[in-house]
Amino acid sequence: MYDVIIVGAGPAGIFAALELSRNNLRVLMLEKGLDIDRRSCPMKVKGKCIECQPCATVSGWGGAGAFSDGKLTLATEVGGWLNEYMDIGELEELIAYVDGIYCQFGAPKKVYGLQGDALDDLRAKALLAELRLVPAAIRHLGSGRTQAILAAMREHLLGRRVELITKCKVEKILVDKGSVVGVETDRGTFQAGYVIVAPGREGAEWLMQEMRRLGLSTAVNPVDIGVRVELPYVVTRELTDNIYESKLVYHSRTFNDKIRTFCVCPQGEVTLENNGGVLTVNGHSHAERKTENTNFALLVSKNFTEPFREPIAYGKHIARLANLLGGGVLVQRLGDLLSGRRSTPARMAKGTVIPTLKSATPGDLSLVLPYRYLVGIIEMLQALDKLAPGVYSRNTLLYGVEVKFYSSRLNLSTSLETEIANLFAAGDGAGITRGLMQASVAGVVAARSIMNRSKN
Repeated sequence: MYDVIIVGAGPAGIFAALELSRNNLRVLMLEKGLDIDRRSCPMKVKGKCIECQPCATVSGWGGAGAFSDGKLTLATEVGGWLNEYMDIGELEELIAYVDGIYCQFGAPKKVYGLQGDALDDLRAKALLAELRLVPAAIRHLGSGRTQAILAAMREHLLGRRVELITKCKVEKILVDKGSVVGVETDRGTFQAGYVIVAPGREGAEWLMQEMRRLGLSTAVNPVDIGVRVELPYVVTRELTDNIYESKLVYHSRTFNDKIRTFCVCPQGEVTLENNGGVLTVNGHSHAERKTENTNFALLVSKNFTEPFREPIAYGKHIARLANLLGGGVLVQRLGDLLSGRRSTPARMAKGTVIPTLKSATPGDLSLVLPYRYLVGIIEMLQALDKLAPGVYSRNTLLYGVEVKFYSSRLNLSTSLETEIANLFAAGDGAGITRGLMQASVAGVVAARSIMNRSKN
């Protein structure tokens, strides 16, 4: 019997545990992946994905963020929808609070972001290209340093009445008379007066199945699907050296779809992810090791209406098409895409951009992505070329597909409690956040709600 059970040891779960540990509550964390010191991707040795279950890149202590670029976005309008559950002032205070904790555990002091005339000039250039620049200060942890910070948090928690069980898959949330009483796992049943479900994107599909089983209401979030762009670092250097990650939004002329940049990785590398047997693409930058390329995602956001209720299934369906054609992730030169032909190893060799993801198969993304997605991506590349000449080059590489598996959003109170008493939800898996910072903040909000209730 525990005071609180936390399902998932990603940023939301970790920050919930950090907050709860201050109140001397007995906390159990359940994680289906491996501990931080045992997480490693065999692809680095074998050269190809062997489809581990669960994937060590996205599951385990630290969640998918452990092997991410480690960006903390210090802005309220980026990284989730928490501004719909609290006022902006409160969210700003929570972001500053969480940022301070990251710094206590080793986050670097430097914060990227332009101010004053420099920011105004960049905004003006963006507007002339029909792009909207969303100002956002960024603290970059970097791959490698992120894992060290998460490991330090783990050691801190294990000395404060927090118990961790890894390789433990939660199968059911247990409810009695409208109130949560515990969870059922593949390693037995655990009881608690409060439960926080924070399974991350990897566990979003399971969470939605459980919510439907329990009769809880949900709303469908936008579906984000696109490509990861890779080009020479010198092309985007003026942007990335000053603001690191450019949050740019474009609405396509043809379909008026929203397209945005996401996860800019200066001098980084393109990486592979296994999402329940579906291979997708991502990217990150190491804290120390640098490449000659920069990569970033271009994601097309689509809101679907009734009767559509399966954003994850839709995203996986498109990703599976790329897997079917190329045996994994596809890569294509922009020039080949515009010419209506597939990329081949010979054509790739003639290009000026050396791909950092060696396992990607040269192919044709027009056979995978829907027409309106491709049109929007091409239009935005043309717009970005006005801001950073060289983006719309025939040698620019496009990897596909990149999908953000945002689940349907749970109906939550302002304290992030579900319609079941004492059952709270936090993080990307609950559909309310989409990044490290807001996921961490959500964990704090859920934990404080429990602490206030337990005191009473």
